[in-house]
Amino acid sequence: MARAADCGSMKMAEAERSAETLKEKANNYFKEKDYENAIKYYSEAVELNPDNAIYYGNRSLAYLRTECYGYALADATLALELDKNYIKGYYRRATSNMALGKFKAALKDYETVVKVRPNDKDAKLKYQECSKIVKQKAFERAIASDELKRSVVDSLDIEGMTIEDEYLGPKLEEGGKITLKFMKEMMGWFKDQKKLHRKCAYQILVQVKEVLSKLPSLVEITLKESEKITICGDTHGQYYDLLNIFELNGLPSETNPYLFNGDFVDRGSFSVEVILTLFGFKLLFPDCFYLLRGNHETDNMNQMYGFEGEVKAKYTAQMFELFSEVFQWLPLAQSINGKVLVMHGGLFSEDGVTLDDLRKINRNRQPPDSGPMCDLLWSDPQALDGRSVSKRGVSCQFGPDVTKRFLEQNQLDYIIRSHEMKSEGYEVTHNGQCITVFSAPNYCDQMGNKGAYIHLRGSDLKPEFHQFAAVPHPNVKPMAYANSLMQMGMM
Repeated sequence: MARAADCGSMKMAEAERSAETLKEKANNYFKEKDYENAIKYYSEAVELNPDNAIYYGNRSLAYLRTECYGYALADATLALELDKNYIKGYYRRATSNMALGKFKAALKDYETVVKVRPNDKDAKLKYQECSKIVKQKAFERAIASDELKRSVVDSLDIEGMTIEDEYLGPKLEEGGKITLKFMKEMMGWFKDQKKLHRKCAYQILVQVKEVLSKLPSLVEITLKESEKITICGDTHGQYYDLLNIFELNGLPSETNPYLFNGDFVDRGSFSVEVILTLFGFKLLFPDCFYLLRGNHETDNMNQMYGFEGEVKAKYTAQMFELFSEVFQWLPLAQSINGKVLVMHGGLFSEDGVTLDDLRKINRNRQPPDSGPMCDLLWSDPQALDGRSVSKRGVSCQFGPDVTKRFLEQNQLDYIIRSHEMKSEGYEVTHNGQCITVFSAPNYCDQMGNKGAYIHLRGSDLKPEFHQFAAVPHPNVKPMAYANSLMQMGMM
């Protein structure tokens, strides 16, 4: 009996040693920014020794780096269940909750750290910053409940704004008209890291809000046999890669239409330049340049991942408020020839959703935590049939059977979505019925992925994939304008 106990102890010790070896292997992959392999080996370490809080904590951080906030939150919680004194677990859980917009839950964890480490300056700073956000959110809710929110447009006097003599940049024509000449000048001006005059920026925003507000939530277009459209995925503030797309594929025009599938801003530090360029082309070619909303065209994401900070740094808080209003009018999905459906995220948490349901969505708001609008912005495909809890902590993951049923019910051939970085810039899954396209190469200057865009022709609607590599950009790091809590939490 004693021998059996000794044998058991030896096996346990061997498992623990093997788990440590796997953890070190995972740590090395993490240092190389190969987060997928890091997660793989942390997971193997967890299988061998499921009682080690550090393994869950490390994997939580790797999940944070890959934007799997739901999984990161679950791992941080498991780590704390195993060891309530594991301080990094509170940091990881707080960062996960911040990413998910659960600021009160994050504040509770920062408060715990401050109590345990009253002399930790970093913990105090995080607690104070998070507390400020919680108070700000409470104030915003109070205002919203007290009165109908007036549009920023009502308080603007654009005509009264003076363009100073020393400003040598592009200007809109009389009456705020956008021309191709203006667009080319603006793109060159931005390329040289110069700022568009605030009057011009406001003129673009006011006009594009009016154009977008007249569109349905589901845009429906028909390509003639001889026509093609280019579909791009996430661009995430990577302005110089956007310019490269236009260099490779041609500028937008009536004969070269584009659809940009959400997540234009955040993370990349040239988000203002990206979005003003896209909005400018929407005004120049309203009937052949299309924009859909992504999960990052929302207040919570913009507050955490840089766009709000960038607009405030380059312009004003008032201008960010107007951007927020405009984002709420971006359509949520687009059908092409009644056979291809494009959306940023994916399909739905429940069966039975029809195209008519999408047409009826009241989109002029911040997205809810569940339902079709949330799913269109947030969901992801999975390899297995059925549905599962989202790795992001929002919406769901949907399998090939879910896709097949949705397409059959709505007489569609396949869906195109974005929302996930892919090493090749695109991925075809669900037996060819679910295509992902991602157009931010070397995402966040660290992922080493290619970017891609898709050509669809009216003659056969068969997707043609075009890949491209990242191009150099000025030395402004991604997340330069992000909330300090996200910057610190991702170190």
